[in-house]
Amino acid sequence: MKLNTTLTLVIGFGLLIGSCQSSDKKDKEMAQQSKEDVPVNTLSKVEKEEGWKLLFDGKTPSDQWRGYCDQAFPDSGWVVADGALKVQGSGAGEAGGAGGDIVTKKKYSDFELKLEWKVSKGGNSGIFYLAEEQCGENGQAIWKSAPEMQILDNENHPDARLGENGNRQAGSLYDLVPAQPQNANPHGEWNSARILVYDGTVVHYQNGEKVLEYHLWTEDWKEMVKNSKFAEYDGFADVAKEGYIGLQDHGNDVWFRNIKIKDMTN
Repeated sequence: MKLNTTLTLVIGFGLLIGSCQSSDKKDKEMAQQSKEDVPVNTLSKVEKEEGWKLLFDGKTPSDQWRGYCDQAFPDSGWVVADGALKVQGSGAGEAGGAGGDIVTKKKYSDFELKLEWKVSKGGNSGIFYLAEEQCGENGQAIWKSAPEMQILDNENHPDARLGENGNRQAGSLYDLVPAQPQNANPHGEWNSARILVYDGTVVHYQNGEKVLEYHLWTEDWKEMVKNSKFAEYDGFADVAKEGYIGLQDHGNDVWFRNIKIKDMTN
């Protein structure tokens, strides 16, 4: 009698575990299907309810973007290809970007940004935030004043082996904080990036995982900048409280899509 009772309990428990696993699998499949049902460069019902806005509709980048230190969108170097915003490789390396960097028309302070990116073999680019424009005769490039989430083909670009502890690899705060774990997909495959900026706290996510967190304007931040390549650039440590989102033209083929932002400014 005890054996039968134990056997019944074991079988019942096994069925329960199997049912839970099946349910979990079904939930994951439904979530994946739900994700796939949302067309590229559109907002889901939930995203609309949460206050997300598109920064690229898959057709007209000039609606939301313009050239750095320029009121117009670049007339060369950037194109729309298969629903993605693409910076075209110049074939001249880092110094040969034909289109130049682009920035949003609007400034943001507290926000959450998410997008998808992929690079060509050996590709390099970046996502800037809280960027300021320093134009004119004494102006300087956007990367000299703005934090950057690195975009990189880790396998083929030498920058992945430079810097310290991988702080120039994909997802990293460029040259300052490494992305850990390092989970970037190889060149030619899409990666997801998400950046949260709120009251000085900054978090990078890559392919669904949190890869780093840091805090602007603190003594730790200032010390970190002091010991980096950015120490020589006036104002880098004093990052703007409000600034532009920027996408980098580094001379390589890079694609961006599903660019969305949630403005959390009070």
